[in-house]
Amino acid sequence: MRHATTDDLAALEDVLAALRRSTALVERRPGVFYRRGRAFCHFHADPTGLFVDVRVTERFERMRVSTVRERREFLRAVTEAVSP
Repeated sequence: MRHATTDDLAALEDVLAALRRSTALVERRPGVFYRRGRAFCHFHADPTGLFVDVRVTERFERMRVSTVRERREFLRAVTEAVSP
């Protein structure tokens, strides 16, 4: 599995836009987000689809983000993780 390229990230523009709106996250590089100075999420691609490694707990979890439903679930998990 490789890190997502610019072309891969273009397919996730709706997800990236939502992450960029969050005041809890900082995008240090395209598609790489930090929270409180600590890596929070970054994207991967492989022949089976698009994925995100996200730290919703103390450890990174890999979530698939290829479908609209999967993207909604990911954004819901992010909202829960960054809510006070």
